[in-house]
Amino acid sequence: MNPAGASGVAPAATGASLPTSAVAPTRGFGDALRTALQDVSAAQNRASELQNRVQAGDRSVSLEETMVAMQKAQIGFQAALHVRNRMMQAYTDVMNMQV
Repeated sequence: MNPAGASGVAPAATGASLPTSAVAPTRGFGDALRTALQDVSAAQNRASELQNRVQAGDRSVSLEETMVAMQKAQIGFQAALHVRNRMMQAYTDVMNMQV
């Protein structure tokens, strides 16, 4: 489609501004996936740290807090695993398409 639109006049020529989403760079899927994996890794590291502190007898860390952190890390990992499985299935489907 023509960027000038149906009127044939570009938005900048009429004084209208472009939408913010058209001007600002957007994060891609890869960046979002990388951030999500880093968050999952951080949750796993935190759970592991809390677990080690509880096992060492640190009274400032409660068992409940440790268990919640471990469950959050497990749920995050399972979600990442499901996303990976879906992406691999989509890749396989695309590669099996006949052109």
